Amino acid sequence: MTYHYHDESIIKELPEDTIFVFGSNMAGTHQGGAAKTALLYFGATKGVGRGWAGQSFAIPTMNEHLQQMPLSQIQHYIDDFKIYTKNHLKMKYFITSVGCGVAGYKVEEIAPMFKGISRNVIFPVSFRPFVEKTLPKLTQKLLHSFLTADVIFSANLEQKVQDLDLTEAEKSLAQIVINTPMYPTDSNGRDRSFEISDILNTLKSKQVIDADIQHDETKTLGGVILAILELYNINERDFIEAWNAQKEISPPKAANKAKK
Repeated sequence: MTYHYHDESIIKELPEDTIFVFGSNMAGTHQGGAAKTALLYFGATKGVGRGWAGQSFAIPTMNEHLQQMPLSQIQHYIDDFKIYTKNHLKMKYFITSVGCGVAGYKVEEIAPMFKGISRNVIFPVSFRPFVEKTLPKLTQKLLHSFLTADVIFSANLEQKVQDLDLTEAEKSLAQIVINTPMYPTDSNGRDRSFEISDILNTLKSKQVIDADIQHDETKTLGGVILAILELYNINERDFIEAWNAQKEISPPKAANKAKK
């Protein structure tokens, strides 16, 4: 099933038929992240940490004491939301990265919970590989195909990726990680510049990238690599081994994590 996606940039308005869906706590404090956006712009109500309010819908990911909920409990609330969308098909639902900000979960832990939802939703682009297709293995051919300036900084990125000699799943991965906001801040507003610098220094020392490159485009390349590391839950050493064809890396078993 193919869904619609958004680029995870901060928004302040949506069409009247579109509901802003965010992760909340049961106390309904709405003090940060997407919850604060819901409070300021989409009619979320203080003290209401679950369900519909105004032009928003809250999915609890933290309890009334502002502590992280277990994944099994979050799955229960997401299942309730699935039923709600199915029973209100005339509306659309703009889903943010529920549970992946203050609550502290990873995309690969949360996104698979939404699989099978009705088609009237708009997912964050980072959810795409988990609600549609299985992530491909990371191979030397895959990494060398799209981690080039010619692809990453192309004015026509989508066509450039489609022209690569890759499978559809591999092309999908390439588009996702290149379009994932990382440098200098990610989609949750976290400063990632220091992490990216550390990654680039490690890769330069292993001669994976040119040691003389210092400009901002290199930092953007580092951001793409960081997106891969987080998506596959690997470190720089794993990446280097895949880059050098010393091993192939299988995607994380996200579905098993989500059932815990």
